[in-house]
Amino acid sequence: MSTEAPRLIRSIRLLNAAEDRIKTEFTAPPPPEKSLKTPALLELAKEFQPFAVVLTNNAPLKGKDVDALPECVKLVSTVSVGLDHLDIPALHARGIAVSNTPNVLTDCNADLSMMLILAACRRAAEYYTLMKNGWHHGLGMGGMLGHRVTGKRLGIVGMGRIGQAVAKRARGFDMTILYHNRSRLSAAEEAGATYFEKLEDMLPHCDVLTLHMPGSPSAPPLMNSQTFSLLPKGSVFVNAARGSLVDEDALIEALESGHLFGAGLDVYRQEPNPNPRLTALPNIFMTPHAGSATIETRTAMCMLALDNVEALAKGLPMPTPVTV
Repeated sequence: MSTEAPRLIRSIRLLNAAEDRIKTEFTAPPPPEKSLKTPALLELAKEFQPFAVVLTNNAPLKGKDVDALPECVKLVSTVSVGLDHLDIPALHARGIAVSNTPNVLTDCNADLSMMLILAACRRAAEYYTLMKNGWHHGLGMGGMLGHRVTGKRLGIVGMGRIGQAVAKRARGFDMTILYHNRSRLSAAEEAGATYFEKLEDMLPHCDVLTLHMPGSPSAPPLMNSQTFSLLPKGSVFVNAARGSLVDEDALIEALESGHLFGAGLDVYRQEPNPNPRLTALPNIFMTPHAGSATIETRTAMCMLALDNVEALAKGLPMPTPVTV
């Protein structure tokens, strides 16, 4: 009877603590020097015959990619919450389990969302550009004024773990919390927030709107010309959820026209090459899909991905299986 540790491959080098764990608890090839794309990952799977494939959205598995996985693969463990890069029904149809890494990144995503809100309202991108180019003259009384965040009305679309964590932080700025969700939360979870069953009814009341819901490239954008027009003139838009939720042409138009004061974005329809018309706008504060990008959170994500591999290999329930 073989006593070999569970065999795994990964599409990307994990953080040091996770790589150290792989050396002692798993059988694996050396970490890749650079992120593996899907064809290279599939070739490695064919050669190494792993029990589990640990990956990120840089190596999507869909359609024929799923068919190409060898029979030995019993788990695809993604180091992410999002599942857009995986064909879940196809994987399950082949008897391959799927796991992801929710919960551990809630706080850091909420922190980043608050940074985007503050930066967009207080013109951080423009201030930074001014300083980098040389601050040669003082600003007049009305020069480069932003919007106060304290006391504003914050609309949250998607009041799950991250949405609720953003609401908690926003209350520290005395913001009034409004939210739209598939279903209303309990009174304890709402914590005084106002629920709107219809998004269109909430939008006119939002000084700041932030998205925290799943996205799908095949679904029409949630935010388009019509929904942007329902926001008050001079409002701020923030998206740290999914780029597919936004019609970027409509967003650009709203920013250029002045209907929106500014925007804070962490996600884009085209990653890692966002629309250059977006990046050219002065009133956008942009980050590179970095919501979970802290040492603490990324380490926790890597470890949770390995926890799922370990559990399934031992015949135990996985901590965070994907069941839909």
